[in-house]
Amino acid sequence: MNKLKKFHYSSFFIQKIIFFVAIILFFIKFISWHITLSLSIFSDAMESLINIVSGFIGLCSLYISSLPKDRNHPYGHGKIEFISTAIEGFLIFIIGITVFINTFIRIKNNYNKFYLLKLDYGIILMFITAIINYILGIWACKIGNKNGTITLIASGKHLQIDTYSTIGIIIGLIFLNKTKCTWIDSFISIIFSCMILYTGIKLLRNAAAGIMDEYDKKLIKKLSFYLNKKRSIYWIDLHHLKIIKYGSALHIDCHLTVPWFFNIKDANREVKILTQLTRNKFGNKVDLSVHIDACTDYNCIFCYNNKCRFRKKNFQNKILWTLNEISYFKKKNKY
Repeated sequence: MNKLKKFHYSSFFIQKIIFFVAIILFFIKFISWHITLSLSIFSDAMESLINIVSGFIGLCSLYISSLPKDRNHPYGHGKIEFISTAIEGFLIFIIGITVFINTFIRIKNNYNKFYLLKLDYGIILMFITAIINYILGIWACKIGNKNGTITLIASGKHLQIDTYSTIGIIIGLIFLNKTKCTWIDSFISIIFSCMILYTGIKLLRNAAAGIMDEYDKKLIKKLSFYLNKKRSIYWIDLHHLKIIKYGSALHIDCHLTVPWFFNIKDANREVKILTQLTRNKFGNKVDLSVHIDACTDYNCIFCYNNKCRFRKKNFQNKILWTLNEISYFKKKNKY
């Protein structure tokens, strides 16, 4: 089993665990709601129902994204991860709206007639689900960041947010149990529904950014900083850099300026070195496409190769490949 398959196996395995754990936690929260009749616990249970749906969607997307490139999908199937994230975000948004509306319906119909029973049992059960979610969320984010799996990262963050919201509900239920003020339950439910709505909108925003190949400043900055430290004396300039995400895979386009007297073999050697350096940093799922530019007299002031026999101008300063310097839109009219 190669490294790529191991990555997908790890992500797929964890996503399966998330799916089955989500089913168990949903029933625990549903039992808690049945015992207490708490509206805030009901809200959390509905959010867990989305975890089940999103967990299943995540499993499907990870399987499809792990399929190899083919004639119809020359860049692979990684884009499915953005689609699954968008579906998850939409479902979370719908649940948020449902909980919000249901809360106001209960308030309008005189919520005080609903008695909150056995809150102590509900608090204990909710605390157990919070601990499980938090541990599983950290684990999912760790493996997702390691493998570059956006679906697993989204699931992990979702579980962590679920943990924080559950803790908030537990604190509210403790106050409710002490004070017997039933309006606290409604207040918690409204806050929780707003958190669900925010999470759904954020996931939709991230999915749209990936589908539309939005400019990822953080990723390009990370790449430029790394290449600055590893650059060869023959790499006079790097520009027109663009990165497209296909799930956990990256397709990188760039222009590399090398000495004009290099033959095809020399230029190809530098491209291989650049490709290997990039894969050392971001993994073997990087597809690098490099356009070679020949240097001109203008480039002499930026070239720090002291052994060059064809220098026309004295060296002045080295170009630092910052975010702005290697950006496509910053450099596209330079040469």
